[in-house]
Amino acid sequence: MSDARLAFAAPVEDQDPQLDAKAAALDTRLAGLGSVLVAYSGGVDSAFLAVTAARVLGSRSLCITADSPSYPERHRDLATNVARAFNLRHEIIRTDEMARPEYRANPANRCYFCKHELYTHLSAIARARGYAAIIDGSNADDRGDYRPGRQAAREFGVVSPLDESGLTKAEIRLLAKRAGMSTWDEPASACLSSRIPYHTEVTDEKLRTIEAAERVLHGLGFRIFRVRHHDTIARIELGRDEIARALDAEVAETIDRELRALGYQHVTIDLRGYRLGSLNEALRLRPV
Repeated sequence: MSDARLAFAAPVEDQDPQLDAKAAALDTRLAGLGSVLVAYSGGVDSAFLAVTAARVLGSRSLCITADSPSYPERHRDLATNVARAFNLRHEIIRTDEMARPEYRANPANRCYFCKHELYTHLSAIARARGYAAIIDGSNADDRGDYRPGRQAAREFGVVSPLDESGLTKAEIRLLAKRAGMSTWDEPASACLSSRIPYHTEVTDEKLRTIEAAERVLHGLGFRIFRVRHHDTIARIELGRDEIARALDAEVAETIDRELRALGYQHVTIDLRGYRLGSLNEALRLRPV
C-alpha cells in the first residue's frame, strides 16, 4: 500500500470494503489524470475532492474558487478555511455571469450560463499553466437531479471523479469525516440565484437581500434553510425538525422584524419545509 493510501486508511471500526474500494478508485482516477484544476466552491463535495487531489497529486493540484455576486460570503469563508487547514494550493478568481443577459433573465437553464462562465475561465487557466484536466464535485446522487450546468461541464470536458467512482453524498460525508474535515456535515447549499423563481430577473440587489436574510437565520442557529425571494415576500424553507422553533413567538418575531428591515413586506414559513430544488417543482423537465 502506498504512503498516500496508508495515510488515509480507515480505523478498523469504520472499515467498509465497498466504500474503501470506491475511495481507492477515486485515488487511482486522480493519479491517472496527472494534474488537475479543482472547481472548488467549498461545499463538502468539492472540498473533499480538493483535499483528496492534493493528497494524491501534491503540487500538481490547484483548487480555484469563483467569486461572484451569487456566491455567498459564508461559502467563501468555508472554502478558505478548509484550504488553510489542509494546506491546499488555492486561488480565488472573479467571474461575471451577471454580465450575461441570458443569466440575469433567469431561465430554467440559468445554471448553464453560470457554469459556462466558470469553465471559460478555468479552461484558460488550465491551458496557460499546463494542467491536464478540470475536475468538479458532482457525485453519483446528482445524476437524477435537474442540473443544466452539467451540459456546460460536458462541453468543456470537465471530469467528475466522485461520480465516476460511484460515490454518493452520504459516502463523501463519511470519507470527509475520516479525513478530518470539520465541514463533513455542513448542509448542502447552492448559489443565491437559486432562491429566485425562474423567469424573474436576477439582480445584485436581490442577491444581497437574500444573503442578508439567510445570515439572520444562520445567526439564530438554524442549520438547514433557504430564503426564497418572491418580490416583497420572503418564503422561508427550514429543515423539518427546525420549523417548530421558528414558530416560537419570540423567534418568529425576531425573524419577521429582521427580514422586514431588509425590505420584505411579508415573511412566511413554508410548512412543507426545505426540499432540494423546490423552485424546480414548477418545471416539467427531464434530468440532463
